Amino acid sequence: NGGKTFANPRNAAAGSLRQLNPEITASRPLRFFAYAWGDMSEMPADTQMGMVEAFRDWGFVINDRMKRCESVEELVKVYHGIEEERATLGYDIDGVVYKVDRLDLQTRLGFISRSPRWAIAHKFPAEQAFTLLNDIEIQVGRTGALTPVAKLEPVTVGGVVVSNATLHNEDYIKGIGPNGEAIREGKDLRVGDTVKIQRAGDVIPQIVDVDLAKRPEGAEPFEFPTVCPACGSHAVREENAKTGRRDAIRRCTGGLICPAQATEKLKHFVSRNAFDIEGFGDKQVDAFYADGFVTTPAEIFTLEARDRQALTKLRNREGWGAVSARNLFAAINERRSIDLHRFIFALGIRHVGEGNAKLLARAYGSWEAFSQAMVKAGDQTGEAWRDLNDIDGIGGIVAEALTEFFAEEHNLAQLAALLEEVTPKEAEVVDTGNSPVAGKTVVFTGSLERMTRDEAKAMAERFGAKVSGSVSKKTDLIVAGPGAGSKLKKAEELGLEVISEDDWFSLVGA
Repeated sequence: NGGKTFANPRNAAAGSLRQLNPEITASRPLRFFAYAWGDMSEMPADTQMGMVEAFRDWGFVINDRMKRCESVEELVKVYHGIEEERATLGYDIDGVVYKVDRLDLQTRLGFISRSPRWAIAHKFPAEQAFTLLNDIEIQVGRTGALTPVAKLEPVTVGGVVVSNATLHNEDYIKGIGPNGEAIREGKDLRVGDTVKIQRAGDVIPQIVDVDLAKRPEGAEPFEFPTVCPACGSHAVREENAKTGRRDAIRRCTGGLICPAQATEKLKHFVSRNAFDIEGFGDKQVDAFYADGFVTTPAEIFTLEARDRQALTKLRNREGWGAVSARNLFAAINERRSIDLHRFIFALGIRHVGEGNAKLLARAYGSWEAFSQAMVKAGDQTGEAWRDLNDIDGIGGIVAEALTEFFAEEHNLAQLAALLEEVTPKEAEVVDTGNSPVAGKTVVFTGSLERMTRDEAKAMAERFGAKVSGSVSKKTDLIVAGPGAGSKLKKAEELGLEVISEDDWFSLVGA
């Protein structure tokens, strides 16, 4: 049509589906292969392959290269066969996906965070290209991490124009790996170098080599900053007290006085899995912070009241109007009450992601109980500290990050201001009926034969029990399988109730 050429099929498809005008979407010849599904009231098959065949019978297009295999050798053979066909296909692919066929086994294997245990991608070798390393910039994240980013002479790799690539940390620039091993044969990276790049998994750009023969005369080794480029505070590499190893990441010590950390924390606070305030995205955070409108999370919720008193209204700012300002205020007010796990996640505490936030919300039930326990756990010796570490899935690193956060006076001051505006809901209580284990703390140990450890945990929580990873005086019940060791011994020493896996099923009536 004489317009601009699309960069690649992936972006073209995504951009077409995001069009506000459906006629534009309809005008583009989008096609897809059906291979997965959402919620269904009745399953037409009990295997992945059976489901795909049902899609075909219903009129959907399925990929004719999909194949059911009986061995690893057969899987790899199919992989190499498709790899040979890759260039002749009418669509871009970056590998194949192996899936467990039986749906009941898929359910049993479950998910970890965002990825399934019953499927794995086998990528094809990444496409590579050479380009110039024009500069190395340092970006500061919400946890204060200084991350070097390579600014590259734009080059097309795998159908995508690449101009930036992460350099991870200062050791990576020097040619040193995470365990002290040499990477890129120990060659460092310098501004002006000719570098080989590839898109890892055909997605994330990375530098894999440097051509020393083309290194310009006088190119100096990169000096990683020891002060934060955003606020001038010292940037340090922390040392793990237990292992004695230095952290690979250098971090700014400026905390809340660092504008880079402050804006990144605000962006995290309003992100989709946190407060998810519609119309309050990265651009709004940057603009409001730069003008001093919003510098802390609490100020988001006082924005409307301050706007009413201000001489210059939000609706009069460039890019805003009466309707957009009113919509933003409404979106903010909708989030004055929020799920406890979202609130905890939104605080941006280091090492506390969505999964850990849910574990903490489930374990403590309310913000009051959680916050008081974190303050008490600060001495790292008492009962509150042990209870925190006993939560199945919460380890020492996460526990330390939590107690450090609640030990900072400026964090507590910000929380107090935020809680004047926002009410975290109590965690949803599971309806356990007349469950005999409701409210009890259960520890599973040894080899379970009738269920996986994740299935056991899910079952216990479904019946209202709390699952702990360690045995203490607060443990109510030990479910011990064959090979149970130190946990069983400690339970016996404490005189705790110990039952078998079969006894557990009888107890809960499953």
